[in-house]
Amino acid sequence: VQLVESGGGAVQAGGSLRLSCAASGSIFRNNAMGWYRQALGKERELVAVILTSGSTHYADSVKGRFTISRDTTAHTLYLEMNTLRPEDTAMYYCAAPYSDIWGQGTQVTVSS
Repeated sequence: VQLVESGGGAVQAGGSLRLSCAASGSIFRNNAMGWYRQALGKERELVAVILTSGSTHYADSVKGRFTISRDTTAHTLYLEMNTLRPEDTAMYYCAAPYSDIWGQGTQVTVSS
């Protein structure tokens, strides 16, 4: 197993969660890393990505609320999620998308 997510859970709207993704060093050093999500009955969508340069990109729906970051020493990717909304409810996946490497997912449920 190369990517392992943690940190999901159930929160009320307006709350916060931080997701973590532990990766092997080789994946972390050589790949852009991202967070994706898939809600029930919907297509998987990009949430945020961080390039090897450190540049970040976000889906419009999460801009200003979510922050992607990485700890290169610990080989860990993070997603800080604030001001959560019910529409953020989904399975969240960590990925090295250009290498097609995916984690098993962690569920985030936001109640109104």
